[in-house]
Parts: sequence; C-alpha cells; structure tokens
Amino acid sequence: MMARRSSRKRMIADINVVPYIDVMLVLLVIFMITAPLLNQGVEIDLPKADSEPLPPSDQPPLILSVDRQGAYYLNLADNPKQPMDSESILTRSAALLRRNPRLPVLVKADTNVDYGTVVCAMVLLQQAGAEKVGLSTEMPES
Repeated sequence: MMARRSSRKRMIADINVVPYIDVMLVLLVIFMITAPLLNQGVEIDLPKADSEPLPPSDQPPLILSVDRQGAYYLNLADNPKQPMDSESILTRSAALLRRNPRLPVLVKADTNVDYGTVVCAMVLLQQAGAEKVGLSTEMPES
C-alpha cells in the first residue's frame, strides 16, 4: 500500500511554455505594427547635401523643425506635432538648455522654406542659450 500512495502524489516538474510563446508572438506583432507609426515630428522635405553624420549621443537632440509654411515645431515639446510660436519655443528651449547645456541643437527646415525663416529659427535657439546650432540635411541618392 505504501508504494501505491507515493506514486499518486508524485509532482510533475515540466513547465508549459506554450502560453509564453503566444504572449511573445503577440508582443512581436504589436511592436511590428507600432514601430513605423512612431515617426517623430512633422513631414519635412530636407535639402540634400553630402555631409558627415553627427557622432552618436546618449541623449536625443533638441530639434526645431520648420515646415513648408514656415511654422515651427519642437521635438521635445509636450506635443511635437503642434506648431509653436516664437515665445513658446524660446521659453521651452531655454529651460531644456539650462538643464543640459551640452544638448545637441539642430534646425530641420523644409527645402522650400524662405532662408530668413531658417535664420530666425537659428536665432531663437541661440537666444535660448544654444552655443552651436546645426542644420539637418539628407544624404543625396547616388
């Protein structure tokens, strides 16, 4: 009788991994669908120039985008896809640059934007405390 009783209480030491695989596949599908939708900022047709890329950095740069109509967008704002006025950009940029003076600063302007609008964007960032302001371009297609 003792041998029979111990065989009934024997524990099974197998782990069922099928539910974990199912969860992983669902997460993979979710990430594959949402990754292309995470495009930050606004649609801008950048000028093409053969230039060297910036060195990699741990922190995202402060990017002031200027669209075709001359509206300003700040990538580190509360809503990066909402146009901002000059005063708001100056205030927000100054706060970010006071916290991190080594923050890379770029202007990303559409090809069809007036040169004066791009210069005004650069001046705004300099007034906010940026020591260096770079211009963002795309590599030309060969």
